[in-house]
Amino acid sequence: MEHQVNSLWAQFNGWVPAIMSYASQLVLAIIVLLAGWAIINMVNRGLGQMMAASHIEPTLRGFLLSVVGLFLKALLLISVASMVGIATTSFVAVLGAAGLAVGMALQGSLANFAGGVLILLFRPFKVGDSITSGGSTGTVESIEMFRTVLRGSTNEIIYVPNGNLSNNIVVNTSQEDKRLASVSLLIDYNDDTDKARTLLLALLQSEPLVLNNPAPSVSFLPQPANIQVSLSFWCAPGNVTSLTGKYAEAAIKALKQEGFRLGVSTRAAA
Repeated sequence: MEHQVNSLWAQFNGWVPAIMSYASQLVLAIIVLLAGWAIINMVNRGLGQMMAASHIEPTLRGFLLSVVGLFLKALLLISVASMVGIATTSFVAVLGAAGLAVGMALQGSLANFAGGVLILLFRPFKVGDSITSGGSTGTVESIEMFRTVLRGSTNEIIYVPNGNLSNNIVVNTSQEDKRLASVSLLIDYNDDTDKARTLLLALLQSEPLVLNNPAPSVSFLPQPANIQVSLSFWCAPGNVTSLTGKYAEAAIKALKQEGFRLGVSTRAAA
């Protein structure tokens, strides 16, 4: 019996250094975990303040902060696990393989997501702008992480994948503070072009929504059977549609009242 007691005591004395060593590693790992977690939160707050000062979109800012926070915390957990003797090599390999598989399965969605990040980061357009891309035209209602929502001219809602917008030509008609609009119509070869120019310029010069700099202009282009008259003017982007419609009709009425013989084609363009 005494021999067995002595044997157990010897085994216990042999375990004590290992227990003390593991306990010290565990305590150190807990300290590193708590300190690292606090430091990551401080880094995230600092990054958030820097992004806010740089006027990065709130949607993109929140997403980037989440990604950075998750990445740093994952690294911290792996480091702490290795400190207490947990093998992390196989875990990292499995995690990488899973990430690759998910990435391949969600290839199209990831392309749209990357496009959304680029749009929010470089801001080629913003909410309220009128854009055209890939045959879709409308006013930007919202910019989401995977798609952009447009409202068309007849109040239809258009959902455009962000991957398409980031990889194709986008025409932003609202970015500049003025746009060139024009109205074209046809007059007879025997009509007085100088009189037509004076008459049409007088129409525009009385319109407060038409800009004087650059000044409106009237040009003439001979056609096989008629002369094409183009009335061009600058205005704010939001007034293009209303003014081209207004002066397409006003030009026809004014020329007819003066006896001009108009052709059958009238066109308003912006």
